[in-house]
Amino acid sequence: MTSKRITLALTGASGAQYGLCLLEQLLAQGCEVSFLISRAAQVVVATETDLRLPGAPGELEKWFAERYADLAGRVKVYGREQWMAPVASGSGAPASMVICPCSTGTLSAIACGASNNLIERAADVALKERRQLILVPREAPYSELHLENMLRLTRMGAMILPASPGFYHRPVSVEEMVQFVVARILDQLGLEQTFVPRWGESSD
Repeated sequence: MTSKRITLALTGASGAQYGLCLLEQLLAQGCEVSFLISRAAQVVVATETDLRLPGAPGELEKWFAERYADLAGRVKVYGREQWMAPVASGSGAPASMVICPCSTGTLSAIACGASNNLIERAADVALKERRQLILVPREAPYSELHLENMLRLTRMGAMILPASPGFYHRPVSVEEMVQFVVARILDQLGLEQTFVPRWGESSD
């Protein structure tokens, strides 16, 4: 088991399943997860899944503890304006941050250094400290502005990993398509994944 510390943020793009599946995998591998969620993301979760996440950070943290009690891991939930959270400072933030899914609005705010909420501030910290930042947008089509922001962030050191499932493993369910994207994220984080064999590897 790993003790890797990771910040995971969910924002208001479609694809809440990606973020929730990733959270389960991080906890299953013993990671310490700092969890951030936007108001829009809570609406998306309620729309795309049968889950109803509590709004208050303390209540959500308790909900996670009950739901994932059998998993080897810990999750700490921080509010959108909890500026004293470790993720808001270079001296306390984890070495890796993933925003999954990442709305184009959040992507834009990070690209210009807005830091209007804790998600944006945590991403700003990751960039300024030259730490790993993975953004998982799910939008179609991309406008010129979206692409310019992605290029700008890539040049700053962030990784843009679109939620674009592959099909060479012949998925037969939505869950398997979600797992493909989560597998790519886990690869980038240096964590184990058994969802999809790597190219050239046997699935047996």
